[in-house]
Amino acid sequence: MIEGVTGIPPTHYNDVARALRRGSVVPLLGAGANLCERARDEKWQKGRTLPSGAELSEYLAGLYGYPGADAANLQRVSQYAQVVRGEATLYDDLHEVFTAKCEPTLLHTFLATLPSRLAEISGEPRYQVIVTTNYDDVLEEAFLRAAEPFDVVYYRAASAKTRSHGRFWHAPFEGEERPIERPTRYDLLPLGERTVILKVHGLAWRSKRAKDDSYVISEDDYIEYLASAAPSTFLPKSLMAVLVDSHFLFLGYSLQDWNLRVILQQIDASRDRDRDSWAIHRDVDPIDSALWGDRGVHVLDTPLDGYVRTLDEHLAAR
Repeated sequence: MIEGVTGIPPTHYNDVARALRRGSVVPLLGAGANLCERARDEKWQKGRTLPSGAELSEYLAGLYGYPGADAANLQRVSQYAQVVRGEATLYDDLHEVFTAKCEPTLLHTFLATLPSRLAEISGEPRYQVIVTTNYDDVLEEAFLRAAEPFDVVYYRAASAKTRSHGRFWHAPFEGEERPIERPTRYDLLPLGERTVILKVHGLAWRSKRAKDDSYVISEDDYIEYLASAAPSTFLPKSLMAVLVDSHFLFLGYSLQDWNLRVILQQIDASRDRDRDSWAIHRDVDPIDSALWGDRGVHVLDTPLDGYVRTLDEHLAAR
């Protein structure tokens, strides 16, 4: 019998593996996904690895001489950077961080190879929707290495200079990207044909200049985003249907981040039936665990790399 790690029962892995084989799990990646396999005492090395939210915030705080005591508050520090140095300078510095050539982690590789693995197991591929709050393209790089095509749906933030409103864009695996101007009528997503990566907070373009990037990162960015980004009217109807009818598997997502919880609450309100979800996290605060548990999210305190390895074993041991 395959044993779980850190006291997690095998029944949990069986439940998640069965849902993965059905194609009814939406992985949700936070900044901690890039720390998978990194030793707990290993510090971020700019240009070699990708930072956690706190590491990025402290780096920017030092870069811009942030005077506050909360240097790990990324939204606050980014707001300060935009005010004192301008959005263009902040975008230049973020672009430099997020386009560093970093290797995909065990988690990224697991997700990228999942369609072919599921095809071997069940006789047909299961293509997922993967949600990420990360700006980097390490997940996309893992899919390219696995020769798995994918589409990207990403949020392009509002421009204060042009007074444009933020909206989601669709970047097909092949072809030109296009704005999703009428989400309820948009029917060009290849759901069921290839993986769709939903980047809810924007992205850094490796092949373009920093000015073409898009970041929901400062306090003002989040205010504008949450004021207008109701999933039922902002996302394509077909994509929304997948989110509503799936379990969520939170991987490397900070349970204290409130911004995405607003959107997830709106998604949850659209469900006809409750669905269990799971969050993999280290050093879980009892209060966070209780609050998320009240929303049907089971919080499991275990290292991300060990969790992925054990889940992979259960997936193969059908």
